[in-house]
Amino acid sequence: MLDKQVLEEKKKLVYEYMISKEYKPVKFKEMAGILQVPKAEKQDLREVMESLISEGKISIDVKGKFKAAHSDLKVGVFTGTQKGYGFVSIEGEQEDVYIPENATKGALHNDKVQIQILEAKSGKRKEGKVVSILERGTDMVVGTFAKSKNFGFVVADNQRFAKDIYIPKAQTKGAVTGHKVVVEITSYGGKDKNPEGKVVEILGHINDPGVDIISVIKAFNLPESYPEAVMKQVEKIPEEISGDDRAGRMDIREWQMVTIDGEDAKDLDDAITISKEGDIYKLGVHIADVTQYVKENTPLDQEALSRGTSIYLVDRVIPMLPHALSNGICSLNAGVDRLALSCFMEFDLKGNLLSHKIAETVVNVTRRMTYTSVKKILEDHDEDEIKEYQELVPMFERMEELAKLLREKRRRRGSIDFDFPESKLILDEKGKPIDIKPYDRNTATKIIEEFMLAANETIAEDYFWQELPFVYRTHENPDPEKIMKLGIFINNFGYSIKISQDDIHPKELQKLIEKIEGTPEEALISRLTLRSMKQAKYTVNGEGHFGLAAKYYCHFTSPIRRYPDLQIHRIIKENLRNGLSEKRLSHYEKILPDVALRSSMMERRADEAEREVEKMKKAEYMGQFLGESFEGVISGITTWGMFVELPNTVEGMIRVTALKDDYYFYDEEKYMMVGEHTNKTYKLGEKIKVVVVGVDKLLKTIDFELAEDDEEGQDFSKDRRKRKSERSLKKGTRKSDIQEKENDVKIEEDNSK
Repeated sequence: MLDKQVLEEKKKLVYEYMISKEYKPVKFKEMAGILQVPKAEKQDLREVMESLISEGKISIDVKGKFKAAHSDLKVGVFTGTQKGYGFVSIEGEQEDVYIPENATKGALHNDKVQIQILEAKSGKRKEGKVVSILERGTDMVVGTFAKSKNFGFVVADNQRFAKDIYIPKAQTKGAVTGHKVVVEITSYGGKDKNPEGKVVEILGHINDPGVDIISVIKAFNLPESYPEAVMKQVEKIPEEISGDDRAGRMDIREWQMVTIDGEDAKDLDDAITISKEGDIYKLGVHIADVTQYVKENTPLDQEALSRGTSIYLVDRVIPMLPHALSNGICSLNAGVDRLALSCFMEFDLKGNLLSHKIAETVVNVTRRMTYTSVKKILEDHDEDEIKEYQELVPMFERMEELAKLLREKRRRRGSIDFDFPESKLILDEKGKPIDIKPYDRNTATKIIEEFMLAANETIAEDYFWQELPFVYRTHENPDPEKIMKLGIFINNFGYSIKISQDDIHPKELQKLIEKIEGTPEEALISRLTLRSMKQAKYTVNGEGHFGLAAKYYCHFTSPIRRYPDLQIHRIIKENLRNGLSEKRLSHYEKILPDVALRSSMMERRADEAEREVEKMKKAEYMGQFLGESFEGVISGITTWGMFVELPNTVEGMIRVTALKDDYYFYDEEKYMMVGEHTNKTYKLGEKIKVVVVGVDKLLKTIDFELAEDDEEGQDFSKDRRKRKSERSLKKGTRKSDIQEKENDVKIEEDNSK
């Protein structure tokens, strides 16, 4: 493989030759001859040509000849749909390019493709055609097997993988109809030919408990076990810290210290100390010193980097680190000595940071507290709970005081505090969803949020000004076009935001969130505001965090479950001990861009997998309510229907075809559905009553229809609805207009922090 600088030089030479008047399109062999490339260096030339193609500078025609690309040729990633057409997202461009079914050239979901941009029709999305497939996006697919007499085929779980996969009889591995299987693709087919594959693993029958979530784990290629080398390293890690471990550390084991987490948390990676002297609050945020046990470039470290983050599915956690670490020696359990990396901060009565200190410490947590207990003490003033933790109550009161000061300071600078209704799915022992409970965001959870934010900002600012290599958490300013669209939308509700010189200050969005608090449209506008912002990511440049209105921000507080935190702990400790030599500075400057990029990618994968499982289980949960009515809010409108969100956070769709009293169309300017003849309208944020008429667990979709008292002139009783719903379930159709919508309109979810 060529050195980066050498590769760039060779690319420049080859490209300059190809755009010269003397050049005529030739195949690879002829190109090597013309350029007099020795046999030993032909692979280098191939690398150069492939790099130029991936950049969209050159292309290959149907005869295999290379030619300089026209300016209308672009390279991007193909997103498939059920109907066969797709979209190509191009890095640096806001709008995806639409690819008609007859122009995909056999491209499949996630393939890297080179496309030609066609002349766009007035007011329409850009359209293009695939010129060549540069790189296949997947070679393994999870799906449902169906058997026929002489062969089988697999319907992919990912509906964007539009084509069924043909399985020769000899490659079925004994699978029967209804089995969930993993398929290795052996041939990608073409425009008129389906892909071909072989079954490499049978996960179980579609109706077997747990198979649904295992299928998602396989589909996202999530790790299921640790390599042998990792577990051998874990075996050598002690269960308790030794005297040698304490050497050179600040000993704060006698300090009053607590952890505050959820009842079911086992990996306790942050603890708090607090005191007040005069008008000065002294806050200590103590984070488990994971780097003491996860040394750089060891099998443990390499596996942690590969995973990037812990993944939280509804019935399990896939941890970044083995439980012996995350639940053991690295967990700040009460009553035992543990190693920590501590950030000591002093604040005045306005929440201003006066000073700070970072130190390696030895800690011993006084009590393991839960959010529920602290809430009972501070909010409910529960006498029994106050008596149980009597010696800690003054500490919690100091915490509440300081957290309020810090929150108010954030509010003044414009930090946006989204308060979405979140929920937790409750499963029975067989994995069946039996309840959806709201998450309780209370005083206790807000205290910990504020203290973690304070530590993250303090650490980030410190290392920014030291100008040392570091990993930051970056949230860029929103795209002006999306903010303009948001402004137009909220005008329908009587709200406005100020935009100056194609830019917006986070304070404007914060004020909007405050204005809508308690209104029927609060959840809707909050969500659309979030979607108008960019995704947060990890970078090596401290570019600030728009959503938090913070100039400096990083992730320092969760090294047990996030690799960037682990990475910066390593840098901080090395800097505290001996400083960073030129060699180590050069080392970190070299590796950190890849660490930041991979961590961002693994975070996206985890988010997508978590959402897929949640959507699947919510659809399964709603199956018990077929024919029953609920009140919801219209949360989205498209040309093919309206999305309705219920109070329990479940979202389903009323298709246009289900609005029987008129022909309805979507008025994009007014964000509403309008009846052509009756002029009846349905607006975003409007409350309506719906009936559950269909669910599809595999497609993760829920179908609603308007309830009788929300329909005019429709006589459709509950019993008739339920019979209709049951008939639709028995058909077991594979395609879904709702899923097509999710493929077509790619709503960007954002991680606000």
